[in-house]
Amino acid sequence: MSTVTGVITIDGPAASGKSSSAELLARAYGVPHISSGLLYRLVAHLAIGTETDLHDGPALVAMCQEFRVQLDATPDGNRVMVNGRDLTEHVTTEAVDNVVSFVARLPEVREWVNERLREIPTPFVIDGRDMGTAVFTDAQWKFYLTADARVRAERRQRERGESVAEIERALIARDELDKKQSAPAPDAIHIDGSQRSLHEVVQAMRQYIEEPAA
Repeated sequence: MSTVTGVITIDGPAASGKSSSAELLARAYGVPHISSGLLYRLVAHLAIGTETDLHDGPALVAMCQEFRVQLDATPDGNRVMVNGRDLTEHVTTEAVDNVVSFVARLPEVREWVNERLREIPTPFVIDGRDMGTAVFTDAQWKFYLTADARVRAERRQRERGESVAEIERALIARDELDKKQSAPAPDAIHIDGSQRSLHEVVQAMRQYIEEPAA
């Protein structure tokens, strides 16, 4: 069995199962799971609350620097803390969904988030959209997880209870917005989760990690 000594990245489009897969994979190897998307969601949530311009990168970074931000990551999950208060449940709302792509495209915000991520000691598993292409280019393992838009919409509908058709339209629109950040790294291993359960996706990843010559 290969030993996880560095970074494992899991990239892919929205609702492809990145965070859930990363959490289970990290737990399997006893290393922390880092959900980079939570930091972008936190920036969006704080911007909404402070009425900071969602298109002004420098202003958003200045806003973030006014808070004490902490990402608690373990094999059991991620929590985002601001000034000692757990805001994890507040950053996964529909209001944040609707604006997080605008925030995440801003280079100043991306650099602020990436700096926070690079400060985390290895080993760990991290999911996002450009972890393997821009943030951890020398990762030990890189995976790119995707699934059909309808499948992703059905999965998200079970979590939030909204219309599948509406969710699918929103996901397709977000895919277009996130196209640049969502491109896979040239050396990433592609896994299509459309017809696979979460555990089957994780098992496929483990097979690559533990049997690299297969």
